[in-house]
Formats: sequence, structure tokens, C-alpha cells
Amino acid sequence: MATDLDGTLLRSDRTVSTRTRAALALAVEAGARHLVVTGRSAASCRPVLTAIGYQGLAVCGQGAQLYDATADRILTSAALDRGLARSVVDRTQEALGGVRLELAVVTAAPVNRFVVTPDFADAARPGWGTVRHRDELWAEPIEKVLLRHRELPDEVVAATARRIGGAEVSVTHSEKGLVEVLPAGTTKASGLQKAAERLGFGPSETVAFGDMPNDIPLLTWAGYGVAMGNAHPDLRDVAHEVAPCNDEDGVAVVLERLFAGRDGGVAVPDAVVAPRTLAG
Repeated sequence: MATDLDGTLLRSDRTVSTRTRAALALAVEAGARHLVVTGRSAASCRPVLTAIGYQGLAVCGQGAQLYDATADRILTSAALDRGLARSVVDRTQEALGGVRLELAVVTAAPVNRFVVTPDFADAARPGWGTVRHRDELWAEPIEKVLLRHRELPDEVVAATARRIGGAEVSVTHSEKGLVEVLPAGTTKASGLQKAAERLGFGPSETVAFGDMPNDIPLLTWAGYGVAMGNAHPDLRDVAHEVAPCNDEDGVAVVLERLFAGRDGGVAVPDAVVAPRTLAG
């Protein structure tokens, strides 16, 4: 099973419930593998993974990083050219009518600092760095840029950045109010494919869970895709099933059905649920 973190495996309070932990353990005991596939950088998701006793590979940074949680080591990472990123940002802002975009960057691995412009959020989170001038965002190597527009819908900002960037970058919408610009070809599917090649599983053996448009490549790569009840409509459209929301332990509900025989309604193809081969 391949699971996103925020809005999926994690509840709104950023914790993994007792029920979900038990369901994950049930699946692992049956021979399945749990693979986290998240937009968070390795540095950001490390405390969450440690808290749940996670071992092995995780796909981080929207697919830009392959992280060995057991060894606490980043195996692969992709950098975003700063000149290209700055150009895409400037041209996107111009195309949106010149209304100022608030920006953040994630610096290159292994540190992966989150650095923001002063008005990026109503309140800075612990660990964030703030720059006084936008030019300072490009002082260090980066892995991605995040765009926030206070007035326009995220879908408009994402579509504009995607049109401006063309094939030179990847653009995704990962959280309400956040549009991400990434190295070309970087998606959760590309990251999961790298993990699959190392671990020896394929799409037909994978059940994937997510909640936002950045999870569309993940769910379409997997043999069976599950959108959370709180999922963005675009993700629900490509999912095989819509589970209860993250605060109602939707991941656990599906895993309990697969591995404990509880009545959950929607069947999953046999090739996916075979305990010996279920991957992710």
C-alpha cells in the first residue's frame, strides 16, 4: 500500500490514529509492504516516520527524493535549476496580471530548509526561514518552489504555471493555497517507480491512497487507487474507490476490509489484494 501523508494517513492534527496503526500492522503481518509517498521533504517527514516506527524506503518531495528511513539517508534527489525557477515564477506572475505571488522554496537535500517570503502565510510555522527580499530565495540550491496567490483559485495558478513552464518543469497542486514547481518529470508516480524497481513490485500489486491533485499520478500508476473522503474532486474522478475521510480513518477502513475480512462494500482486484504480493 502506497500512502500519502497529509490529508490521507495523517489526521488533521498531524497524527496517525491508533486504529490506522493497527490496520497498517495487520497488513504488514499478512505480507504487505507500506510505502509512504509524500510531497514533504525527507527532513519534514522524518519525525512522522519515526513516530510510527516506519522502516525502509519512502518517496519524498513529490517524487524528487528516495529516502531510506531505516538508515536516515537520502538515496536519490533532484534539484531545480534556480534560473529556470525564477523565470517561471516571474512569467507566471506576469501572465496572472502582475498581482504579486507569495513564494517559498525548499532548499536542496539533505537540509531541505523551508524558506518563505514575509507574507507567504498568516503565521510562520516552527522551522521556517523568512527572507526580507525575494532575491534571497535563490541564494542556495533548491528542490522546488511553492506559489501562493491570495485571490485566484489554485487551479488557475497551477494551469498558468504549467503553460508557462511547459516541458521544462513539473507543476502540481498539493495543498489548498499551494502550487508547486518541480524539476521536469518529477511526480509521485516517477518516485514510486524508482522504489518499485528497487523493491521488486509493480502497479498491479499496489493499492494507493491520496487526497489532492498531486496524488493523481500516484493513483493512476497503482493498480487500485483510493481517494479519501476529503479528497479534491479531480482526484476522486480518477479513483477506483472513495474511502471515508482522513479524520475518519479511511485508510484503516480499506485495509481492514482487505486483510481482516470486514464488510466494506467495494471489492479490489485479486492481483492487488494477494497478501504475498501486495506492495507499496
